[in-house]
Amino acid sequence: MDWSQFAQQMASMARDLLAQDSVNATLERITASATELVDGCDAAGILVLHGTQVETLAPTDQLVIDSDRLQGRLREGPCFDAARSSQGERVFRIADLTGEQQKRWPAYAPQAHALGVGSMMGFLLFTEDEDLGALNLYSRKPGGFTETSELAGWLLASHAAVAFSSARTHAQMEQAVATRHIIGEAMGILMGARHLTEEQAFDVLRRYSQENNIKLREVARRICERGSM
Repeated sequence: MDWSQFAQQMASMARDLLAQDSVNATLERITASATELVDGCDAAGILVLHGTQVETLAPTDQLVIDSDRLQGRLREGPCFDAARSSQGERVFRIADLTGEQQKRWPAYAPQAHALGVGSMMGFLLFTEDEDLGALNLYSRKPGGFTETSELAGWLLASHAAVAFSSARTHAQMEQAVATRHIIGEAMGILMGARHLTEEQAFDVLRRYSQENNIKLREVARRICERGSM
C-alpha cells in the first residue's frame, strides 16, 4: 500500500465525513469509504445492538444485511460480539470462517460461509464517552484481509467514530431545539385559548402527556396542528 496516498485519502475522507448533513449520510460515507480505502473489502456495514436486537446501518451490500440478521437470530458471531460489549474485542480479523472459527461460532460460521463470506474484519466504534456499534468489513475471499488491511481499517474506524458521534450529537441538538420550539408554540395556543399563564400551560401539557402515555413533543405537535387538545 502507498501510505502517502492513503494518508491523503484519509484526510480527504475525514473532511468529507464532517461535511455530511445528516447521521445517515455520515454513516453511508463511512461504509463506502471502507470499500474504497481498505484492501480486500467487498462490503461494509455498521451493526448496532439495542438490547439483543440487531440493527444494520448503511450496508453497502445485501451480504452485510444477511450476515447481521444471521448473527442477531443466532445470538452469536464476531460482529455481534464486537458490538455487544466494550469489554470484548475492539478489533477482530478472521482469515477464514472454516476450520478453527467454527469452534468459536459453531452455528454462525458455516452459515456465513454459505452466504459467501470468505473473511471478515470488525472494529468497535468508540469515543472516550461512548460505544457506538461496530464497523464490519467483508471479503468474499478467504484470506482477503492482511495486517495492512487491518491497520487501514483501524485508522478509518477511528475517524469514523468521531464523525458518527459528532453527527449524532448535532442531530440530537437540532431535535431538542425543534422540540422546544413546538412545545413553546403549543403553550402559546393554550395560553391564548384558556387564558393560562406559561407555567399553567406547561402543566396542562405535562399532565396530558403523563395521563395518556404520549410523549410531550407529540402532544404539542397535535395541539399545533389542531389548534386545541
